[in-house]
Amino acid sequence: MQPITEHNAPARSTREAQDADEHAHNLTNWQQEYDQLGGGCFYGRIDEVALDGCQLFKEHTNRSLRQQCNVWKDALWLGIPAHAADCRINGLEVGSDQLMCRPGSRDFELMTPDAFDIYGIVIKEEMLLRAAEREERTLDLQSLEHSPRLTVPQEQLDQVRGLLEQVLYRGALGLDSEHQQQLASQALLELVANAAQPSAAPSYAHRRKVVEQVKTYLADHPDAPLSIPELCERVHVSRRTLQYSFESILGISPLQFLRSARLNRVRRALSDPQQTSPIAVIAADSGFWHPGQFARDYKALFGENPSETVKRSQ
Repeated sequence: MQPITEHNAPARSTREAQDADEHAHNLTNWQQEYDQLGGGCFYGRIDEVALDGCQLFKEHTNRSLRQQCNVWKDALWLGIPAHAADCRINGLEVGSDQLMCRPGSRDFELMTPDAFDIYGIVIKEEMLLRAAEREERTLDLQSLEHSPRLTVPQEQLDQVRGLLEQVLYRGALGLDSEHQQQLASQALLELVANAAQPSAAPSYAHRRKVVEQVKTYLADHPDAPLSIPELCERVHVSRRTLQYSFESILGISPLQFLRSARLNRVRRALSDPQQTSPIAVIAADSGFWHPGQFARDYKALFGENPSETVKRSQ
């Protein structure tokens, strides 16, 4: 084994953030937007190792989040929760014997709980295909397009978690960048090759469609002071169907989604150093017409007053 030197050591970094959306932009080459759902001050940390055509990381977030993600082009991402946790990808619950999987340049959505840790591996597809060729294995990457979850033997998941801990925090026992990249591609190949692709429940497509219709309407009408009955009317479903669709797909109620989405939109605007509009105007633009109630809701979610957010961004 070659010792790690300045010449062949992989690029390592640790990034911390006190704001969920700031944290979302700390992962190299990803396009992301995070909405905070859990109440209180946010803390996030990313430990990352950059290899040639490969990215390994561990992400910690202390508050529950709705994450809208897109990984870099012509790559494959595998996400492995560090521990069993109530998380969802594209509205599908992830079991303790499952990992998450998405090709590059595909939008996907994660719902993650408080105190969540996840390992990530991103690798260029061509590197993974070369690894499969060396092992004389057939690898159908197109089949993963519709498989955001993969079921893998628990022992194998634990082995990959251990490998990532070695690379991220203990120097991979002295291996240089090239050998670490080979290790990572081999581990990812083993996971994908041995994985099963579970199917979703028959009602999943309809429930997700209801949720997406609500998201689209709210994006097009950010300042509309909507109630739950009004949302039901807009998407032509009963209150019971709306409630069940949100709880099964996102794990939260439609009212919690509506409030948190708008509060996070306000926070992004207040965090913009170029923003000059008064706080009350920005809040009203997102449907908050009562300043006192808005301030209480804002502090309950983010652990600080709107004016403190503005001051931090200046």
